[in-house]
Parts: sequence; structure tokens; C-alpha cells
Amino acid sequence: MLPELYLNCLESQLSASQRLTLEMLVWLLQFHKQVRIERLAACLPLPILYESRRRHVQRFLALPQLSIPLLWFPLIKSIGRFVRTDVDCRSRIL
Repeated sequence: MLPELYLNCLESQLSASQRLTLEMLVWLLQFHKQVRIERLAACLPLPILYESRRRHVQRFLALPQLSIPLLWFPLIKSIGRFVRTDVDCRSRIL
């Protein structure tokens, strides 16, 4: 499962099925530590043929919503705001 901060950013950019695919791919990458599309497709838990899974992964990774300006820059900005807020809260406690 992805952290809530990431999910909040992803909700505006990806559909529910796309978020689920992203979560599965992140889990597979963490577990298998291999980035080859063929390896990910072989391990992807979808009830479709291997070639269909491979095309699904290829199409998913080519989505314009996964581009750096549309998804990753806003995500990094959100993380930066979270870190600043966390640091401010900790300094007030001390």
C-alpha cells in the first residue's frame, strides 16, 4: 500500500484501476527488484494471458498522467510541504 500522502496526489491524476495497477507494480518492484517489463508481467497478479499483461504494463507506463510535470512535480511539492509542516510542529514541541 502506498502512503496516504501519495494516494492523495494520485487521486487527481489516475483512475482507481490505474492507482491499483501502480500499487501492484510498486509492490512487485520492491519484492522482485527487477525492472524488466517481461519479469513484471510474469509476476503481475492479473487473470489474463502473459502477453496481455505485458502489453498492459507497457501501456500503463506510457500513460501521459505518469509524466514528470503532471504527476511527480506535484507529488514532490506535497512531500516538501509535509516535511516543512512536520519540522514546524517538532520545533514547537521542543
